[in-house]
Amino acid sequence: MNPRAVLVAIGIALIAGLTVPAAAEDAQSYPSKPVKIIVAFPPGGTSDVMARMLSEELGKQLRQPIVIENVGGAGGVIGMTKALSLPADGYTIIQTGVGQNAVAHGINKNVPYDSVRDFIHITQVHSGPNVLVVHPSTPFQKFKDLIDYAKANPGKLSYGYTPAASGHMAMELLKQTAKIYMVGIPYRGGGPMMTDMLGGTIPLMFINQDVALQHVKAGKLRALAVTSLQRNSLYPDVPTIDESGYKGFEALSWSGLSVAKGTPKPVVDRIEAAAVAAMSSPNIRQRMESQGFVVPPQGSAHYTKFVAAELERWVRVIKTAGIKEE
Repeated sequence: MNPRAVLVAIGIALIAGLTVPAAAEDAQSYPSKPVKIIVAFPPGGTSDVMARMLSEELGKQLRQPIVIENVGGAGGVIGMTKALSLPADGYTIIQTGVGQNAVAHGINKNVPYDSVRDFIHITQVHSGPNVLVVHPSTPFQKFKDLIDYAKANPGKLSYGYTPAASGHMAMELLKQTAKIYMVGIPYRGGGPMMTDMLGGTIPLMFINQDVALQHVKAGKLRALAVTSLQRNSLYPDVPTIDESGYKGFEALSWSGLSVAKGTPKPVVDRIEAAAVAAMSSPNIRQRMESQGFVVPPQGSAHYTKFVAAELERWVRVIKTAGIKEE
């Protein structure tokens, strides 16, 4: 090796020797400033509520304030894209979820990220079913009544849906599973859809169980079935679709915490440990269960497999339904 090559090799070795301890020191001291969670939806929805509920406990574990930043638009895609444009240093945690990390890939061919390859998934935060509700003016008292009518009268029933939401996916899966045809009426948001539902303009829809509860209790809506494999604690008398003759039927609303790929492993490990500890706190468990949510299995291994499985499931459902971006 010539003298110049030797000097270059020595220089590279010295630089490597200097940078490794510096990186290790940064990871060891993490976090030294506030940490941000980007929520890819506007304030007030289930995703936002979950992030804010967790932020206090997570802040205790990390010993730094947790700042929530809402970046809505395009079904969560805009927030995801912004999050991935920021440094992968652990100071930006990304709230991932069914819409932006599973459904989006089936509806939009131009999603600028890959939900499997571009993220390190830390842990799942919440999981909850949708509820199939009908207006009280309808004759349907049981889930079977609705299915029997839809089979005998294809195209005569209409339903409301918010494009790409978990309720939309639940309805598409039900139509494919039960082999029924109903006409969908799209809404820009859950608020206007609920207004029309309560007014009897639309006869049925799937909606998150926490959103439907007050109206079901007041007798303004009738709950026929839930989309989890187990009955929901807030609706103990409402059967699952799984137990109603469609074995294995499941369509959940869910969210979790992730970071951008490239985040240093010691930092990822620190966030995972803090998030799992926060999710295990009695306070979080009580608050979630009181709203009918399930505290899912914790940790990166579970959440990574779960995201991949959900992405595959909903892309398949969307392709079968022929759903296009609206």
